[in-house]
Amino acid sequence: MLRPRIIPCLLVRNGGLIKTVQFGDSKYVGDPINAVRIFNEKEVDELIVLDISATTGNREPDYNLIKNLAAECRMPFCYGGGVTTADQLQYIVSLGVEKVAISAAAIKNPDLISQAASRVGNQSVVIVIDVKKAGILRRHEIFIHNGKVKTGMDPVAFAETAEKLGAGEVVINSIDRDGCMKGYDLNLVKKVREAVSLPVTALGGAGSLDDLAQVIKGCGVSGAAAGSLFVFKGKYRAVLINYPSAVEKDKIFQIHR
Repeated sequence: MLRPRIIPCLLVRNGGLIKTVQFGDSKYVGDPINAVRIFNEKEVDELIVLDISATTGNREPDYNLIKNLAAECRMPFCYGGGVTTADQLQYIVSLGVEKVAISAAAIKNPDLISQAASRVGNQSVVIVIDVKKAGILRRHEIFIHNGKVKTGMDPVAFAETAEKLGAGEVVINSIDRDGCMKGYDLNLVKKVREAVSLPVTALGGAGSLDDLAQVIKGCGVSGAAAGSLFVFKGKYRAVLINYPSAVEKDKIFQIHR
């Protein structure tokens, strides 16, 4: 059995690297190309880059940025942001990107998932499901457009739909936990993991290596992704690109076993 992947997730807005808290209160943290170079040196398992200004700005993906990132990456690379058609997705893969993440477009038009899978293969189609608790009963609900638009959709049911339509992976992202560094929403992650057989990556809330171990051990995910954990250091959140050493990763997986 393959080890779960530990995955930095970088957010890009207008070409710059930022980090958010609950999808707001953004802080500029540097240049994404420089971050990729550092992650190369640290031999990360995989990298996710999400352009959060593309969809909300109603524009196509920044293909020049994607091309530059793909050329720089020496690890598997997943890009998301602004992808609305199978043609765009296929073109992004042709630029050297291993996986393409779609979110709002797939939720509005689930047939896009099967169209994309038929073009590039299931393994290259990743569905990002952004979730927060809503309503009087505080039920998990899918939100789109950087958490601004509620859909009324259940994340577990949509994950099942995505699998049936040919998605190769689901990233389940807690808006409530984003940037808070207080741990993943384990209940949410576990529900999605138990509902589907395809790989599930958890995102949103990691603040320590123990959090990574906990979501791997407690939920059986294929990937544990994080943003703040890998771009900040210390209680004052000084910007410092970091990643677990080989020894630290061994400890995480020993806990997992």
